[in-house]
Amino acid sequence: MFLIMFVIGLITAVVGSVAGLGGGVILVPVLLFLGDHFASFDWVNPQAIVGISLVVMIFTGMSSAISYMKHNRVDRGIGLIFLYGSIPGGILGSWLNQFFETDGFSLFFGIVMIAVSLLFFIPRRPPGDSLFKTGKLREKAVDGKVYKYRMPFWVGFILSFCVGMLSGLLGIGGGSLMVPAMILLLNIPPHIATATSMFMIFFASITSSATHVLLGHVDWSHTLWFIPGAYVGGTLGAWVNRRLDGQVVERFLRGLLILIGIRLIWQGLG
Repeated sequence: MFLIMFVIGLITAVVGSVAGLGGGVILVPVLLFLGDHFASFDWVNPQAIVGISLVVMIFTGMSSAISYMKHNRVDRGIGLIFLYGSIPGGILGSWLNQFFETDGFSLFFGIVMIAVSLLFFIPRRPPGDSLFKTGKLREKAVDGKVYKYRMPFWVGFILSFCVGMLSGLLGIGGGSLMVPAMILLLNIPPHIATATSMFMIFFASITSSATHVLLGHVDWSHTLWFIPGAYVGGTLGAWVNRRLDGQVVERFLRGLLILIGIRLIWQGLG
């Protein structure tokens, strides 16, 4: 059982760290599937899954954020603005989670995944052509190339509050919503967006998971087995991210989210 949980934690963390998702977007549906088909996972329920996912993402976020920061990929200024909104949003979402039953949880989560995947079909603006003309002009150098982009404070706060609420509700870490928004709405380069997302996910997951602990949603006897794999996977995913083209990661993520969304919607309707 430990080996299975270690591998699950490792794989979900690698995928989550590469794409800036945090891993919950993979871990949640995997546990839902295992809970439906294997007796050894009969302890699985929506509240337990979300609690496990958020606690595990603390360690995924920690290891990957440390690696990204060493290579100057994290925009700390924008990351902190996102935290201002995502922390209260995460608390609200964690509280709302207790009112969801399994079928409703799966259906809603699947719809969210499909919606996120569709964002990647939107044509991207050319570099420097930001949707917003106000807000501090930010410059970030990655691999010798300087990128420029803007984000008004109020946009970052509202966006991160909504994402934080969904993060606490669904246990998806917020990255599956925040990364597309940063890339498509704010014109932030993919590698900076994914790194900044993991920086934000680390701190936001601490708050959201604490709320779930207080609500009694965290099953520590199972949660602890996922953590070692998640920590190793977070570091490995950041290493892979630095060596992949952003378009390759996006195409893989888009297809994966569509498949996950379809399956969860089917499960919710069934």
